[in-house]
Amino acid sequence: MLHRNSWLTMMGLWQVGFGLVLVLAFGLSDAQWPRSHMQVPQQSETRMPKFPQTNNPMLVPQRFPSQFSMPNPGQDPVGVQSKQLLQGPMEKLMWTFPILPEEPVQPEIPFELRRPVSPNSVGAQCGENSVYVEVMEDFFGTGKPLMASGFALGGCEPIGEDNNARVLIFESELHGCGSMLTVTEDELVYAFKLVYTPQEASNGVPIVRSSSAVVSIECHYPRMHNVSSNVLVPTWVPYAATKVAEERLVFSLKLMTDEWQFERPSNQYFLGDIVNIEASVKTYNHVPLHVFVDHCVATSSPDVNSDPRYSFIENNGCLVEAKFTGSSSRYLPRTQIDKLQFQLEAFRFQQVDSGLVYITCILKAVPVATPTNPEQKACSFSPNGWVSVDESDQVCGCCDSTCSSSSASDQVLKDLRWEQVSIGPLNVKEFGFSRL
Repeated sequence: MLHRNSWLTMMGLWQVGFGLVLVLAFGLSDAQWPRSHMQVPQQSETRMPKFPQTNNPMLVPQRFPSQFSMPNPGQDPVGVQSKQLLQGPMEKLMWTFPILPEEPVQPEIPFELRRPVSPNSVGAQCGENSVYVEVMEDFFGTGKPLMASGFALGGCEPIGEDNNARVLIFESELHGCGSMLTVTEDELVYAFKLVYTPQEASNGVPIVRSSSAVVSIECHYPRMHNVSSNVLVPTWVPYAATKVAEERLVFSLKLMTDEWQFERPSNQYFLGDIVNIEASVKTYNHVPLHVFVDHCVATSSPDVNSDPRYSFIENNGCLVEAKFTGSSSRYLPRTQIDKLQFQLEAFRFQQVDSGLVYITCILKAVPVATPTNPEQKACSFSPNGWVSVDESDQVCGCCDSTCSSSSASDQVLKDLRWEQVSIGPLNVKEFGFSRL
């Protein structure tokens, strides 16, 4: 009996010891629990309420793992951070950038710029001492008649109009309407300029639909007339014929090429181009002569007295162009006694769209034996002052004042020969601009 009670007592003690071991195991803190066995999240500082003590090991209060402790404010309610999970497969994105529509490619088509053709709209008839000119009002052949006030023959207006034929009529004597006489070995040539100027601007309209134009009209007359092919040729020459031959002088003014060897075949220039001009005099059975340019003026029409006008050689041979504009215009050294060469920089008149420039000069010739003087000279302006082409710079001293003719001797005036000669028009264009 005692033995059985002892066994029961020992069993009860063993159960109590086992319960204490469990309580101690669950009551260890995170700091006391061996970290080599397991890692647990940090336990909250909040403690569980205390339970009353009891002798029953099954009623001993126990601590739950820290993952079941009350969370601190701001923490996940269950102590585990929530994660957003992909809810099943998504549909593939099908959007793309919009494609611009393609422009159709234009096929190559044959094209040729139609250039205006010079119409046969001017007719002239040369009479014994006059010229008769007819001009169609449809001057450019476009089907649109032009205003009669836009036409002029060397400054002369039309004398009549044929309303049925739509023709303007001009008539002038050979020496009228600004004609220019040129004498060659075989003939006399009277040259006229028929000028058309657009008139739209004169009516207050700021545009024009037609171009300016200049038509040259020439009347040629032979200098020799043979009455009969069987005429007897005398074996002697009359004194009167010899005297006329001696006094016959032919002055000329020409545009020359850059080499000064040939006459320039074109009258077109661009602004700033060098214009080479040669003045000359041809003599027939005459003593050698020096040629000089006494005066030169540029105009936009054949009329030497028209406006605008620009005088670039004046004061008896002073080339003032370089002095007034700073250009490189100058005389060149003489190569022949009967020739005088000078250069100009091409220019246009302001507010004159045509770009046409006419040059009219008075040429003089004196015997070579006559020394140069203030009235017969050729002087260029340079940075060092006035320079003479005949190496007599002292005669250029009057270029800045007035070169008077009072010092000229009677013999010089008696031997002096002069003539007014013109060239043009020069067609001066702007850079990159061309007019049809």
